Amino acid sequence: MEKQLATTIFGSLASGVRLDVFRLLVKNAPNGLVAGEIAALLALPPTNLSFHLKALTQAGLLIVTQEGRYQRYRANLVVMQELIVYLTAECCAGHPEQCFESDSASDRCDTEANLSTTQIDQIDSYL
Repeated sequence: MEKQLATTIFGSLASGVRLDVFRLLVKNAPNGLVAGEIAALLALPPTNLSFHLKALTQAGLLIVTQEGRYQRYRANLVVMQELIVYLTAECCAGHPEQCFESDSASDRCDTEANLSTTQIDQIDSYL
């Protein structure tokens, strides 16, 4: 993945609504959802949702297929995985496999030495 594509993806996900939409579609993979279902589940007006779906699609995060008069949106899991690979490629001095050997965030890449106790607790709460 190129740096420019990664920044485009992050820019697209910088909106809370778009992040919610993408996470919902990841949760509903591989089937995806039609726009009306997304709008109902996230309590969004259709015009607002349309704007966000377009931005996510242009960033390459969504795959859209026409189903009769509806459009089905699916998370582009390949792009999501490529982004994760891009982000972790240089982890732990170029050995990303070491970064995920432990269940404890404080054991990864000696991050404990560089983070405050509060930051470590926040990381652990997400894991």
